[in-house]
Amino acid sequence: MHIYKMTGSGNDFVMLDGRVTALEAWPSERIRAVCDRRTGVGADGLVRLSPEAEGVRFEFFNADGSRGEMCGNAALCSVRLASRIGLSPAPEVRLLTDAGTVVGRTTGGTEAAEIDLPPFPMPEPVGGVPLEPGELSLWFGVVGVPHVVVKVEKVDEVDVLKRGRTLRWHDAFGRAGANVNFVSRPVLSGGPWRIRTFERGVEGETLACGTGTVCAAYALAVAGDARLPADFVSWGGFPLRVGGVVEGSEAAGVRLGGMGRLVFEADLRAV
Repeated sequence: MHIYKMTGSGNDFVMLDGRVTALEAWPSERIRAVCDRRTGVGADGLVRLSPEAEGVRFEFFNADGSRGEMCGNAALCSVRLASRIGLSPAPEVRLLTDAGTVVGRTTGGTEAAEIDLPPFPMPEPVGGVPLEPGELSLWFGVVGVPHVVVKVEKVDEVDVLKRGRTLRWHDAFGRAGANVNFVSRPVLSGGPWRIRTFERGVEGETLACGTGTVCAAYALAVAGDARLPADFVSWGGFPLRVGGVVEGSEAAGVRLGGMGRLVFEADLRAV
């Protein structure tokens, strides 16, 4: 079975061409096996892309085998792969996700891409969840999937696994829980904001989170801490840019730019 390994700012995925790979061939236990970093290929998730009349169907699964509605970095990778393997003949790629239609395009070079996201409700500050030392504010929003955004003094000093796990399962964010994104100011004035993420479905820290970065950008913009477009650097060390409009109760004109790099192709013999 042919697979593509891709990375979006350090957030990595096993990608499948749905024209030759049936979804039924990928039960949750096989997804977990291929995403295992010791005995499989290694990835934060798995994506299957298949052509439909309205665009390219985007099916995303977390490393634990659970289905996810949307993943920003996986979408950036999908835009590049769909163009590369002929799934979408148009300059723009329409990804049909479980969270709505995402329109994307390649943007020069061999790695860059950007996506336009559907409108979503503005992130809101969260009350009733005590802040820990070094935490400045806490926000919640849904950008395809639910996200907690924690503005902190120094993102380098956050115990992402411990604090992220606590907030990921906090009663305030429902039974399904949420991704948790920690963000701090640029080291140098005018530089990018720095962000780290504890991701549900992976149940650990990932090197980037596209929709989490979008949620963080809007939370910072609503709070008056940043203006859009806003630049970020992922924990993997790669740039992400979020653009859009802050007005009323709904985010509009939302755009995420980042990486969609092909790492390798391979024929998977067994997993």
